[in-house]
Amino acid sequence: MNSPATLPTLLNHLEAAKRQFDSGAQAPTAKLLSTLAHRRFRDAQSLIRFHESLLFFRAYPANEQIRSLAVALLAEFHQRIASLSRAQADLEPFEEPDVSGISGTSFSAIFTYDIARWLARQHPTRAAIDWDSTDPTLLGPLLRRLHPFFAEDLLVEANIPYMDWFRAAKKGRGPDLQWLISRIQEFPMTPEERAELYAGAKIAIRWTLGHGPMTRSNIHLPGVRKFFYHDGPLLKRAQVSIAAELESPKLAIRKLNRASGEQFLDLARETSAMRYRELHGFTYGDPGSVIHTELGRGVEVFVAGVPKEHRLPLRTYHAGMFFKNAVPIGYIECLTLFDRMEVGFNLYYTFREGETAWLYARLLHLFRQLLGVNYFAVDPYQIGLHNPEAIDSGAFWFYRKLGFRPTDPKVGHLLKSEEKKLRADPNHRTPPSTLRRLSAGWMIYEVPGAKPGKWDNFEVRRLAMRGAGRGAGPRPAKSV
Repeated sequence: MNSPATLPTLLNHLEAAKRQFDSGAQAPTAKLLSTLAHRRFRDAQSLIRFHESLLFFRAYPANEQIRSLAVALLAEFHQRIASLSRAQADLEPFEEPDVSGISGTSFSAIFTYDIARWLARQHPTRAAIDWDSTDPTLLGPLLRRLHPFFAEDLLVEANIPYMDWFRAAKKGRGPDLQWLISRIQEFPMTPEERAELYAGAKIAIRWTLGHGPMTRSNIHLPGVRKFFYHDGPLLKRAQVSIAAELESPKLAIRKLNRASGEQFLDLARETSAMRYRELHGFTYGDPGSVIHTELGRGVEVFVAGVPKEHRLPLRTYHAGMFFKNAVPIGYIECLTLFDRMEVGFNLYYTFREGETAWLYARLLHLFRQLLGVNYFAVDPYQIGLHNPEAIDSGAFWFYRKLGFRPTDPKVGHLLKSEEKKLRADPNHRTPPSTLRRLSAGWMIYEVPGAKPGKWDNFEVRRLAMRGAGRGAGPRPAKSV
């Protein structure tokens, strides 16, 4: 009689299934999920592997049975976390940025003032100052405004009991975070000055997520009733053409009312903050500017602009979040000047075995339709400059194989040499040292028919530096 498969073996099979969408290949997946549902997990890493696979199959199900199983198992995931906690297992791995936000866990992070305010308002019982991860000696500038006599201690004493002064100022009135935010709001200063004052204190916030709908395990776009099932192979990069997508029919775009726009922005803030992320366009998004469209294959996108007081001096700013079968799978940030757009694209780690190239090409189609741009630019960080994750993932080749080219002649020369090696030996792999050199400059995609090289020598930072003190800059492109 065959012995039952070990937990690592079952998890290996489940992870392999994310790459096996050929006809009939997904048949064992539902059985795998059902088997794992009855297994006991004794360590965080195994449970994380199971969670991320469940999220993937919720977004990329082959059929309704797989999707429903994933949804049900994720809904009860907090019970598995509680079981690990009772067994005194190490829960620290759940706080890593790639996996934070799982139902039943908590984590600490330093947020900007406006997101801290938002957390204090949205999660008054679950978001609190983490004093164990906060350096009280950085509270000085705040305490000078919170207590009238603190300055005397600061001027003449060597060993200052910062926390005692905080408690003396607060006098036990409510939770620390809510009290501090309410007092800062009363300071006679501009919003920017409040944000800077708060930032200087580097206050860590402990977010105890609970197991409600606003966790990474359960968060989803409300109201979705129709789902896309992958009963055939996922689209590969070789099957994707940006040029073809740009020529595809226009997308149907719907503008949300203000209440629905605010609902989306709250969801985007939740999704981002639980991953240690903040985005200008979500923190300060304009709920009256949010638009929605469907890209196909179960993908929906919401895009927001920012109100006048948060617009950039030179470039038009937009931020978007995209959902696959109601699951948030990533975000995009776009900066536009005339017919050139800088594109920051981030697909959450869990979903990087999905149809990334197709999704990216469809997003470019959407933004060309919205803003009429002819050039899409990717900054060096996105492809690996000071970004080890992009080097490890080979981000440069993702963009290159979609038709992007380097704008720096030196990088272009290196690219020719590397592509020659690849033609001579299909098994050649670009070493990390070469990828770091390839990431030294911008990459650009020119829409067919656009003037080649028009933006090759442009960088907005240099333009801004030259324009300091010379009055208004060029008028940005139109908003959505």
